[in-house]
Order: sequence, then structure tokens, then C-alpha cells
Amino acid sequence: MSKADVFRALHLKRPQGDPLVLPGPWDAASARVFVEAGFPALATPSAGVAASLGYEDGATPAEEMFAAVARITRAVDVPVSADVEGGYGLAPKELVERLLEAGAVGCNLEDSGDGGVLKDAHEHAEFLAEVRSAAADRLFVNARIDTFIHGDGDPERAIERAALYVAAGADCVYPILAPTTVLPLLRSGIQGPINMAARLDDEGPSPAELGELGATRVTFGPGLQRAATAALREIADRLRG
Repeated sequence: MSKADVFRALHLKRPQGDPLVLPGPWDAASARVFVEAGFPALATPSAGVAASLGYEDGATPAEEMFAAVARITRAVDVPVSADVEGGYGLAPKELVERLLEAGAVGCNLEDSGDGGVLKDAHEHAEFLAEVRSAAADRLFVNARIDTFIHGDGDPERAIERAALYVAAGADCVYPILAPTTVLPLLRSGIQGPINMAARLDDEGPSPAELGELGATRVTFGPGLQRAATAALREIADRLRG
């Protein structure tokens, strides 16, 4: 069984309240920490990787992002999915080739462009279909839905976009920053796995609670990288006395 097959299987037939938890490594060292802790797969956050490379979120050159993903995949034996933002303007075939060369078994692709403008859902679905066609079963495609950060926040619009993306071949959809109050509605209206983001503080639901509400998998965006940076800042302050 390939790593892509293993990764896909991790999403299937999960009991309610037991979502797939995917920590987000930003470099090889953090990836090894998560694997040593027992996580069966990882999902890189583009913002966390950008910060580790000295870029603002969304400003990482494609070459550097793919190189960072490759360093992570070489460092661990578990499947790694990569957040490649909107695809960096690459044609679907080239995007798939670059992801596979970097050792990724999956990818996040968002449906908003420069300036946070939502893409036409039908055109984006066609793009996803071309990615799926080029990748076949070699990549697990997580289609990010940005209606809650760049749209009107109407869950029905998110469900409509999700239907188009799933029909185009997306394996999972990610209504980023959707309020947990609408998660049951999203779950009832969306076919297939749903990705939700969890916070590291006590102000949001835990991964298990998100699972009870309908999440199939849980990621953390750049939260883990930012928490590590905050911890390092405290160490630096102590060193200065």
C-alpha cells in the first residue's frame, strides 16, 4: 500500500468524536517531534512554513515552499500533505508533478485568490478536476472553502461550493474558520470528509469535540509554529535575565 493509500484510509470510517488529528510541521525537526509523539500523518501549514522561511503568509516563492515540503517528507516515514495555497499559478499537471517530487501525498488548495477574492466556484472546480485527473490516486486533495473568511459566511454557500468540489474529485473539503455552531449543518449537507481547524487554547472546542460535531479531520494552521515561537521567546527573555 502506498503512502497516499495509507493517508486516504486514515480518513475513512472514523468513529464520531475520533477525527484524524494532523499536526502541522514547519520544518524537518518539528516533523520528527510529531512523528515521535505517535501521529500517523502530518499536514504542513503554508503560513507556518512561510514564517520559518522569513516570509509573510502568502508570500513564499513556490520553489522555496516545495523545497521546504521536501525537507519535511525526507525527515519522516509517515504520509505528509502539503498546503500549497492556490497552487502558485502552476498548471495542474506541473503542480501535481512538483508535489509528488517533494514527496507529498496530499495537498490543500484554496478557492480565493490575490486580495482575498473568492474564485468562481465552477472554474475552481474545473481546476480541481484537472488536478485530480493528473494525480489519479497519488494525491489526496483537500479543497479549502474560503466563504467564512472572504465571503458572506453563509453556510449554504459553503455547502454549494463543497458539492462542486467533491463532484470534481476533491477527497475532503475544508471550510476554514467556519463557526463550530454551523458544523452540524455543514456535516448534514456535505458528502465526504470535512477538515476543521482547532485552536490550542481553551477558548475553542477540542479535536474530539469537533469530531462529535462532524469533523473528519482536524488541523491547526500555523498555530503550532506560533506556539513554538512564543515558547522560544520566553526562553530568550529568561536568557537575557
